[in-house]
Amino acid sequence: MSECLHGKTIVVTRPLAQAARLADWIAERGGQPVVFPLLEISPADDPQPLQRAIANLDSYCLAIFISPNAVDHSVPAILARRSWPAGLRAVAIGQASVAALANFGIDNTLAPVERFDSEALLELPELQEALVSGHRVVIFRGNGGRELLADALRKRGAQVDYVACYQRSAPADAAPLEAIWRRGKIDALTVSSSEGLRNLVALLDASVRASLQETPVFVPHQRIAEVASELGLRRVIRTGPADAGIIAALSVYNWRS
Repeated sequence: MSECLHGKTIVVTRPLAQAARLADWIAERGGQPVVFPLLEISPADDPQPLQRAIANLDSYCLAIFISPNAVDHSVPAILARRSWPAGLRAVAIGQASVAALANFGIDNTLAPVERFDSEALLELPELQEALVSGHRVVIFRGNGGRELLADALRKRGAQVDYVACYQRSAPADAAPLEAIWRRGKIDALTVSSSEGLRNLVALLDASVRASLQETPVFVPHQRIAEVASELGLRRVIRTGPADAGIIAALSVYNWRS
């Protein structure tokens, strides 16, 4: 394995349950990963929406999972009460969610193969008006989030129900990260969530925020890059999708620039 990241300290900001793979890849390339989740994941405060969806699962034609967290906080509860309906097609935005569903024996999941976002999902033939109009769709997600997917499906004639099966929250403080930053030991950040990036900027004090503005920040989606620029970050590197795209960009980055 190449030591292309030797001596580089790189912050991994994914939620804790999804951070290990990218951290391992950084370490394999000689880097020092620092795992600091910008979103803390916990079960939803109200379990009733999930329980209602489980009771009515046979009435849906599509079950969409926004993230691996959505899988982990819904599928075990579903399978504890019943088997997965034979006529219900699972849909996932990203390949990590596809893998999470497969871990529970749910295969043949529909998902984009190049871009991993709501826009790419909405381009799939199986989500066009001719196939979803008049049918029910359930979307498993965290608290809040974008409304694009449900709005578009409703315009195509589908009846869409949201189920908030987990909640996201900001970390209490960034003191451990700020301490490393003040020692000049952070070479780059990887950020996979616009919400998480906003959390980070809100947590940092003014001096460390100034350091963040000059730190290379690797992001796998144009929407996150746009938010980073709006927040004043000056060294934003747009990568390919998912962890594979991030590690590829880290591996070829000109660290002397």
